[in-house]
Amino acid sequence: MAIKVGDKLPDGKFTVMGSDGPAQTSVSDVFAGKKVALFAVPGAYTPTCHLKHMPGFVQRFDELKAKGIDTVACVAVNDIFVLDHWSSEVNPGGKILILSDGSADFTKSIGLDIDLGSRGFGTRSKRYAMLVDDGVVKTLNVEDIPPDHDKSSAETLCSLIDRAL
Repeated sequence: MAIKVGDKLPDGKFTVMGSDGPAQTSVSDVFAGKKVALFAVPGAYTPTCHLKHMPGFVQRFDELKAKGIDTVACVAVNDIFVLDHWSSEVNPGGKILILSDGSADFTKSIGLDIDLGSRGFGTRSKRYAMLVDDGVVKTLNVEDIPPDHDKSSAETLCSLIDRAL
């Protein structure tokens, strides 16, 4: 069953790229006591993720911060090395916190996994965006099909912040 507005995020681990290489961080480290705009992409370098979804959040980063968001984060079911390289191309200044969920453990725990095996991708994350306040989901917008990004765009999320938080 998928997570919904009002639910608390389950604890778990992400991998991030630290100054000494890959490092583990917990869900509570990322979300506790913070307002976080979290978006998920089915995969780094895929056309919509690479050319539209991530760039939209980079472009609206200052607007999100001005609306009281402490952290803007992206999660993907890719390994941290792929995500780190991708981030260096589309995330100028490291504005977006990149969270690797390489085994899809977090994604499965919130029920937003999708089987894209027929396309050669295996288990991935559905495309979504959520506002999270101190670990509690305040807004959740999930796309119906992976290439779409209207519901989960930075523009849509920005328009919902004032009502949600």
